Amino acid sequence: MDSPAVRLMERLGLSDDELCRVLDVDPITVITGELDHRPELPILLDLTAEADARLAPGVLRRWVRTTGPSGRPLDHLLARDFPAFEDAIGVLVERGFVIGG
Repeated sequence: MDSPAVRLMERLGLSDDELCRVLDVDPITVITGELDHRPELPILLDLTAEADARLAPGVLRRWVRTTGPSGRPLDHLLARDFPAFEDAIGVLVERGFVIGG
């Protein structure tokens, strides 16, 4: 099954619960693929596309759970703080995998 939600989940290494929290939906909505009303999904796929293409396989999954200069990117996603996540992705693309605060 290759849906946008599955691509985001695999790209970032998110669990089912984490994906539901990030998209603010219930599991049934994800399973049925009725996510057209959620603008976050295509935006997050676009935000992470460049990093996914430039980095070695698996790096983005590790990065999302590692504390960087502005905290853990996963925490930004779970808090639905998308501007902070966008900033973190920008640092990743520009400077590489930066660890520490």
